Amino acid sequence: MGRLILLALIILAVVLLWKAFGPGSGDRAGAGLNRPAERPEIKGPDDDEEFLWTLEKNRFKERRAREEAERQENERMRRAHERYDAAPAPEPGKESPSADDEADPGTNAEDKGEAGEDHPER
Repeated sequence: MGRLILLALIILAVVLLWKAFGPGSGDRAGAGLNRPAERPEIKGPDDDEEFLWTLEKNRFKERRAREEAERQENERMRRAHERYDAAPAPEPGKESPSADDEADPGTNAEDKGEAGEDHPER
């Protein structure tokens, strides 16, 4: 019985050595060393690594531009609120200055007829 097991182990060793070092083993083992690496055949845009990288890069740039635009808009709104909040509030009982008041600062209420002299009541 021992001789039979020994014979099977020898046959197994010969088969393994044949597969590892037999004819054709040089083609399999040296394939990566002797030949330059070939680029895999591109069958569609999803197989092209360069195309996919370009897509990812463009998406990143668009996202950054969108974030920057949003940040600038927020900053603009913050500054507008600061200017609005910093403007003096009109006193109670008095109207806020109109566009006519701002256009000609040299005029006063009496010149405009607010004293009632130019417009008699009917």
